Amino acid sequence: MRPETPPHWLHPSMIAEARAAQAEMAARLVMEDALPARIACLGGADVSATRFDPARRVFAAIVTLDATGAEAARATEARIADFPYIPGYLGFREAPALAACWARLAPKPDLLLVDGQGAAHPRGLGVACHLGLVLDVPTIGVAKSLLVGEASPGPEPGDTAPIVWKGREIGVALRTRRRASPLYISVGHRVSLATALRIVRAACDGRRLPPAIRAAHEAANAARRATIDPDRAG
Repeated sequence: MRPETPPHWLHPSMIAEARAAQAEMAARLVMEDALPARIACLGGADVSATRFDPARRVFAAIVTLDATGAEAARATEARIADFPYIPGYLGFREAPALAACWARLAPKPDLLLVDGQGAAHPRGLGVACHLGLVLDVPTIGVAKSLLVGEASPGPEPGDTAPIVWKGREIGVALRTRRRASPLYISVGHRVSLATALRIVRAACDGRRLPPAIRAAHEAANAARRATIDPDRAG
C-alpha cells in the first residue's frame, strides 16, 4: 500500500464517507497506459465471501504467474471485513484484504487482472480501480456480470461489443468461449481500455476466465475451506 493512501480510502466509517472516497479516487485514476513495456508476470486477484455471512468474513488471494504461465507465487488473507456488503461499494470490503496479500507476495506481477469491475461502475470506481490506485499498480477489471450498462457481443470466441451506459463507452464485453457468457472488461488503473482488452484476450486459453484469475479463485476458495471446514481443506 502506498504510504500516502488516506485511511478513509480503505476504512470509511460510513456510506457518505465511502462515497466521497470513491469520488476522490476516481479523480486520480490513470486511464491511459502507464505500465511496463513488457509484462513478464501476470497476476490474478480474487475474493471469496458470502454476502449473507453475519461474520463478514472475506478470503482474498493474489497469484503471480510467470512468463510460461506457471504459478510463481501466491498470497492469501482471511479477515473480517470492516465494511458491510453493499453493491457498488465492494472495494471497501475486498481491497484491504487484497492489499495485505500484495504486501506478502513475492515475486509481484507486473499487472493484475482483478475479478470484478473496473471503471464499469456507477461512480467509475470498481474494486479493480480501487485496488490499483491504493497499490499504484496497473490493474484491469475482469467481471463476470454487468453492474451498469449494456453489451451484446456475438457468439464466437473473440467477439466483442462496447459496454454502453448513459451514452458513453465504459468497457468492452468479450466472448472468450462459444456458448459461454462474456467477460466484461474495463479499465482499472494505469491501463487504457484498448490495452486491457488486448491483454485479457491474449491471456485467455480457450476457457472462459484467464488462468491468472482462475488460479486466484482457487487460492481464495482454498483459504476459505481451510478456515470454515479445515477437515476438507486438503
